Amino acid sequence: MAFKEISVSELSNNVFDMIGKDWMLVTAAKSETDVNAMTASWGGLGIMWGKPVAFVFIRPQRYTKEYMDISENVTLSFYGEEYRSMLSYMGSKSGREEDKIKHENLTVQFDGNAPYFEEAGLVLKGKKLYCQEMGAEYTKVEAITEKFYPAGDWHTMYIYEIEKVLVRE
Repeated sequence: MAFKEISVSELSNNVFDMIGKDWMLVTAAKSETDVNAMTASWGGLGIMWGKPVAFVFIRPQRYTKEYMDISENVTLSFYGEEYRSMLSYMGSKSGREEDKIKHENLTVQFDGNAPYFEEAGLVLKGKKLYCQEMGAEYTKVEAITEKFYPAGDWHTMYIYEIEKVLVRE
């Protein structure tokens, strides 16, 4: 399948639906033969330091975090409703135990060193600008700590400059 590049300003999707409702795959690589991805529904798009950015939040126990920490680039990819079961699977299984990409018959493509999947409808290629572990000391609402972090497994926040936007032709 072919993709075409568009500018970030041409995106017209509702980002709240894209990420929070429809979900996305966060994908990174250690090498061309070692790729991992996970489903995410926490993140956003915006402007930071004068650049279009994507930000995502990953818990420390997620295997994909190792890939994100090593790699300069990631992709965030979005899919139609027909891929809901794939997204559910990719979010509930670990790449430590199995090859999730092979299990779901996803076709890996690369843009430079950033992996993405041919099956996607929209791909955002990001270059890492910033990452920081979150923690209770930064939270201003105690209920957040109690509800989302009773085990103390705070997310790491990653901010990526959106370098490229690919859409299915």
